[in-house]
Parts: sequence; C-alpha cells; structure tokens
Amino acid sequence: MSKWNAFPHDAAAFDYAGDKLWTHWERLHAGDQEPWPEDEASQDAWRAYHRGDFQNAVALGLKAETASGMNAANKAQSIYATYLVDDEDEKKELFEEVADRAEVAAKENPNNVNAHYQHAYALGRYSQAISIAKALTQGLAGKCKASLDKTLALAPEHAEAHIALGAYHAEIIGKVGSMVGSLTYGVSKDAAEAHYARAMELIPDSAIARIEYANGLLTLFGNKRIKDATKLYEAAAAREPLDAMERLDVEFARSELTDD
Repeated sequence: MSKWNAFPHDAAAFDYAGDKLWTHWERLHAGDQEPWPEDEASQDAWRAYHRGDFQNAVALGLKAETASGMNAANKAQSIYATYLVDDEDEKKELFEEVADRAEVAAKENPNNVNAHYQHAYALGRYSQAISIAKALTQGLAGKCKASLDKTLALAPEHAEAHIALGAYHAEIIGKVGSMVGSLTYGVSKDAAEAHYARAMELIPDSAIARIEYANGLLTLFGNKRIKDATKLYEAAAAREPLDAMERLDVEFARSELTDD
C-alpha cells in the first residue's frame, strides 16, 4: 500500500487515548450508531480514525479481525477517499475496495449495521465518481438503496443512513427529473427533505447533516433554495469539530461559502 496523504490539519484536539474514547463515544458515534468495541485492537483502530490517521486506522481495523475493526477500516478509507484524494481513478479504486469488503462483512454478519451502511456509502461515492447516469445504468442505485434500507431496518435512528437516503432521492431527481425519478425509481423531493430533516433531528450538532442537506436543496431546487442552503453551510462552518472527519466537514462547508 502506497503512503496516503496526511491529515492536513492539527489533530491534537482529536486524541482519544485511553478512557477518552469511551467518554466521548456516544457523541462521536451519534451519526452511525456504532456499538462500543470491547477489544483493544478495534478501539485503537477507531482512535486512529478519529485523529485522522486514516491509513493506520485501515491497517489496525483489518488486523483486528472484528466487525467493529472492519467498520473502522471501511469508514477511514471512505472518508480519506472522499476528502483527501484528488485522483479520480484512485478514488474509485478505494471506494470499490470498501464496497467489496463491506458486502462480504454484511453477508457474514447480517446484523452488522455499519457493514450495510458502509456498503451503501462506498457505492454512493463510487457512483458520484463515475457519474450518477452511469451508476443508474449499472444498477448501482438499487444496491445502494437496498443496503440503506437494511441499515435503517436494523437501526432506525442511524442518522448517516438518513442523510445518504436523502442524497439518493435528490441525486436521482437531479439527474432524471421528478417525474421519471418517481415513476422509475420511486424517489421524491418530499422524501429527500424528510430524510435530511430526520438526520438533523437525530444529530443536531452535526456539520455533515447540514452540508448534505444544503447540497440536496441545491440539487433539487437550484437557486430557489440558495438562501436556505447558504444558512446550512454557515451553520456547518461554525461547528466545533470533535474529530478529524468533522474537521474535514467544517472545512468543506467553509470552502463552499468562499466559493459562493
């Protein structure tokens, strides 16, 4: 494995050594509902993930050979690919690896909530990388939706799955329109907003919930909802991040405001 890009921000505040991880676990994992791992190996993988040491988190997570370790590895690789990789071919390869690992993990342990979620997340990001139109043609949308539905069947308060389902509805409508989207894929603007709103209820302090809601509004309504989207970006940019992923989220929101 080639050396990955380093986390580009100060990670001193994201050190969850020892009991700190347990103390902050509920807040750190409010979005993905990941259960507390009892083994030290998986805990160390999550510590590496939260401080932005994504490559080490993948290595530790896979070495742990546990469900939680695998989830840590998959989340670390997906977040790294989302934010810290510019090369599109590399992005696609990383997301494909996660999707494959998560699919196997979900089959081996059907009750592993985040195996289903990480499968959907990686497929969704891969679909964005190849274009939503190609993803629809290849049937990836249906696979993504099935994994998200399974996630919420197991964990109805999985906020990140609600965010992803909001994006699922929004991006299909953005590509094929409301009528075709409704008739062919069963998507709607109302459902998209409902999923985003539910995520906001579940994780009210989250930057990513606001960012994805803003993205969805712009995809669905364009400039008609730009004021609402801007307010969401502003609120996301003002959040105080608790870990590396949240820092990357906040920086993304700030960049959207600068671009505007």
